[in-house]
Amino acid sequence: MTDLLDQLRVIVGAPNVLTEGDLTAYEQDWRKRDRGKALAVVRPGSTQQVAGVVQACAAAGTSLVPQGGNTGLAVGSTPDASGRQVVLSLQRMNAVREIDGANMTVTVEAGCVLQSLQEAAEKAGYLFPLSLAAEGSCTIGGNLATNAGGTQVVRYGNTRDLCLGLEVVTPQGEIWEGTNGLRKDNTGYDLRDLLIGSEGTLGIITAATMKLYPMPAAQLTAWAAVPSLDHAVTLLGLAHQYLGAGLTGFEVMGQFALSLVVKHFPAMRVPFAGDASAPYCVLLENSDSESEDHARTRFEALMEKAFEDGCITDAVVAENLTQAHQLWHIRESIPLAQAEEGLNIKHDISIAVSRIPAFVAATDALLQREIPGVRLVNFGHLGDGNLHYNVQAPADGDSKAFLNNEEARVNTLVYDAVEQFGGSFSAEHGIGALKVDKLEKHKSPVALGMMRAIKRGLDPQNILNPGRVLRA
Repeated sequence: MTDLLDQLRVIVGAPNVLTEGDLTAYEQDWRKRDRGKALAVVRPGSTQQVAGVVQACAAAGTSLVPQGGNTGLAVGSTPDASGRQVVLSLQRMNAVREIDGANMTVTVEAGCVLQSLQEAAEKAGYLFPLSLAAEGSCTIGGNLATNAGGTQVVRYGNTRDLCLGLEVVTPQGEIWEGTNGLRKDNTGYDLRDLLIGSEGTLGIITAATMKLYPMPAAQLTAWAAVPSLDHAVTLLGLAHQYLGAGLTGFEVMGQFALSLVVKHFPAMRVPFAGDASAPYCVLLENSDSESEDHARTRFEALMEKAFEDGCITDAVVAENLTQAHQLWHIRESIPLAQAEEGLNIKHDISIAVSRIPAFVAATDALLQREIPGVRLVNFGHLGDGNLHYNVQAPADGDSKAFLNNEEARVNTLVYDAVEQFGGSFSAEHGIGALKVDKLEKHKSPVALGMMRAIKRGLDPQNILNPGRVLRA
């Protein structure tokens, strides 16, 4: 191992091979569910250096764990406990290489923080629409590796839908340059889509060409109280009808989830909190390409129709950008409030939008029957069918003991229900190491066989992120 470390120091420079000191930021996952031990943390500064590192590790038979901002929720970017894996951090590779206005694209290195990319696009007069709670620390390479979703999928799609090309280092240390930014390229298998969402198991994304959009001329945000999830789904249909492509956000939040925000962040003013007639609230966003007046006319028509049809019982519309940010901040504070309440069992699931009310009704009843007093923190991206259906210990219970004693049973109950309703147990967080066994249980054997064949074909040494997505 000493020889390998010496080679790595030559490739990336000695200061960028970390073996001593506090490496917690690289060795522990964001949720503190797992802590490993790395042989070294290596921080290349170029694609050529990444290729050199991979070649050296492949020759030594040493596996690598690619890592961006390490903000994932499925333990997919931290080393195991062996002390023999190399963490390959892409954080130094953070440049915005080019903004092509005519092609409406931006080419960016994998270590660029998502918020930095948003700001670079805005400075150039464009919108990069990917938006999620960790945008101040997650990186575009990690977003691509996990096919991140976020709050605007209803209009712009997942990260996969925003990507036109990749630059990738293969498990053999070769460089595939595919950042030409073409919207049409039917020359064989789509390697780009194969790499996106593969969680660093098939190749290391070092750069990408992403789509840009015009900045909206106006943006309106509303917070609506709804009498049921069925009414929320009906409201979503009306929003599509009245706003069309202008509908850029549609979030749903249960009253218990909002009560945690009220409890732990009392300075926040949460509309309709505690309203027994509104078990759910919806946060809508309308982005208009024409004008403020045009946006408001369409938005008011939607709200009027929703009131007439009984889809909403009350609503507030943000009067300015500050108020809109405050409303979104409430939504984004739910995970933080839940963490303040204590350890909890998280689920990132997707169900066909039309079946979500029935799923929630059935699964709520099932869990409350099996574990009396259990509290359900239900919120998420109703616009694209993705719920964060989280389970909190009973109010008088020990949250740590609840997690240790009940997590396996709760996961089985929830994931079996998801399967019965034709959904997915991982909508946007990925598989990582946390859900490998669940993939084995719920994925089609034919699909698993194809996935294993792809892994063997591209990475026969199994040196890229072994044990993630597929069992090692």
